[in-house]
Formats: sequence, C-alpha cells, structure tokens
Amino acid sequence: MNERQAGTGGEAARELRAHLDRIAPALHRRWGKERSFEARLAWQRALHEGGWAAPHWPVSDGGRGLGVVDRLECDAELARAGAPDIAGVFGIKNVGPTISRFGTPEQRASLARILSTEEIWCQGFSEPEAGSDLASLRMRAVRDRDGFLVNGQKVWTSDGMRATHCMLLVRTDPDARPHEGISVLLVPLDTPGIERRPLRQITGESEFAELFFTDVRVPESALLGPLHEGWRVTMTTLGHERAGVVEIAAALEREVRAAVAGFPDGVADPVLRRELARRYVEARTVGLLGRDVLRSLSAGEQPGPAQSVIKLGWSLTTQRLGETLLDAAGPSALAGGRHGDGAEAHRFLRGRASTIAAGTTEVMKNILAERVLGLPKG
Repeated sequence: MNERQAGTGGEAARELRAHLDRIAPALHRRWGKERSFEARLAWQRALHEGGWAAPHWPVSDGGRGLGVVDRLECDAELARAGAPDIAGVFGIKNVGPTISRFGTPEQRASLARILSTEEIWCQGFSEPEAGSDLASLRMRAVRDRDGFLVNGQKVWTSDGMRATHCMLLVRTDPDARPHEGISVLLVPLDTPGIERRPLRQITGESEFAELFFTDVRVPESALLGPLHEGWRVTMTTLGHERAGVVEIAAALEREVRAAVAGFPDGVADPVLRRELARRYVEARTVGLLGRDVLRSLSAGEQPGPAQSVIKLGWSLTTQRLGETLLDAAGPSALAGGRHGDGAEAHRFLRGRASTIAAGTTEVMKNILAERVLGLPKG
C-alpha cells in the first residue's frame, strides 16, 4: 500500500478526536460498554461516515493514507473514546490490503463494501490436519472451463458464522511441493454447497466456525493473484496480520495500567508488582517491534519471517497477562472477581487460545529457527 502522510503534529488525531466527539455520545448511550458484534457494526459504520474505518488504507481505496506515527496516535484516540474493535476486523486489517495489492478491478470493488460493513470477511486458512502449517492444506480446487470446483473443510475460522465472504486457501496443483500449487479464491459464503457450524469455546462463546465445502462452484474471476502462487499472496495477508499486533500491544499496555489503577492503595504484594511490571515491559517490547513492521510495510517492503517474532511475543504476553490478572483477583475470581463481573476468569480462559491462534508457538519457533536463524530442520 502506498503511504501518504496526513498532516503533521497530530493533525490526523485531532480530526479523529473531533469526529469521535460527535459520534461517541450517541453510541455509548445506545451500547454502553457492550462489545457485541452488533455494537461493533454500529461503531464501524459511524467511523466510516467520517472516513475513519480504515485510515491506514490509501486514499484511492477509501482510507486516509496515514503514516506510522499518525496511525498510532489515532489508535490512542479510539482507546480514549472507549471504541471497541471494528466488526469487519479481518477485512479491514488483512483481506482488504491483500485485495488492494493483488486484486482485479472487479475484486477491488469489494474494498468500499468492506469499509461500510456490507461485506464481512473471514480467512479460510486452517484445516483439521493443517492448522499453523498452512503448507499442509488439502482443500482441493479443480480447475475446469467454468472456474473451480472446491471440496474440503476449514476449521477454527474466526468470524466464520458472521462473515459474508471468505478469503479461501486451496490446493490447485496436488503434485507441487507443499509451498507451491496453492491458490487464493474470494468466495461469497452464500454460495451453494457451503455449510457452516459454530465451534463452542471454553468461555462459552462461538467466535469460530467449521466450514464445509461440497462441490462448490467458484468462477474464474474469484482467483486472487496468479494461479498456484497463493503462498505469496497469503504471506502478504499474514504480514498485515502480524503488523496489527502493534494495536494489540497497545491494548495490553492499557490493560496493565488499568490493572494497576484498580488498586487504590497501590500494589502491595511485591511479587504481583514485579509480575505486572514484567507484563508491561513485554507488551511495550512487542509494540516497538510492531512499529518497525508498520514502517517496513509503509515503505513498500514485503513481510518476512522475522515477523513471527511479533506473533510469538504477543501470544506469550497475552497469555501471561491473563494469568497475572487472575493471580491479582485471588480466590475472589471463583465468585466473579474483584468487580463481580467475572472479567479475570474470562480473560484467563480466553488467553489460553493466544498461543494457538494465527500460528502455534511451536510453529513460530520452528519458523524463527529455520528461516531467521538459519538452523537446520529437526
């Protein structure tokens, strides 16, 4: 994506703050602190009205072309206003930038619909026996004169029950080497032959889905990027996913501050105080790494395997913070926590998935060992 700096001296943040001052009161009256999908849709639509749904996108795609500093300042403004994550997060953060880079004019028409929430996208990557190791995927797409015939299954698809479209990884050349012979298809999820089933998590929520494809007919126009070169396309998507960790790291920092502020008389326990300090340093470190990635992407550089460092650091810090906050709640966590809302227990349970989502810790370590450190395969 091309970068166009939007003003200097915090001009972008001031413009966003003014827009938030206009829209936030009504949104808070209607939704309060609710973080439901419907609330997030409402926030994204209100942000989109002012051109703030994806300020990091190029102006030509409906964004504001913000640079790294402006993006981080705007993230801080959204946090100050109490804005939740946008509903179409995967379309905004990952799929949209990939379509912008590789898409045809017809495919790029989806960008405006992603911004407005008309289209909600998910990523059809993981399979029952090909989770973090995407090169092992087996979903087949057989090409013929009418396009592609797709058969197979995806699993742990985030927002899979809510999405309208899916960026789907398929194997189009079964005889190619694992990282080759893969293609990317852009598929509406109301296409005949697709079945969705929710997956229930340990928290009781169902943010993920299983997707089943049975003789699903997909037109040739759905192919994103060159045939059999889906691995290159996907690395761009994953690169933007890793870059997004800078926002997650900022949220982790805020969580630590909020946890400390929750002790009116300070954190008396020296062990807990030390653990909270460690969590803050870890989140801050991941955030700095994320800033470097954002600068690289803004300069037009391609994502590299070193970004796995960010994913690894984010996963471990997220999980450790959940454990630390549960320790801070103590035995009261069993009865609803320090504020009676069960937040600490929910945070702890939710954090268990952080070392699995978007690539397991074990796979991340292998990638770093082989592709960054140059160590031989085990």
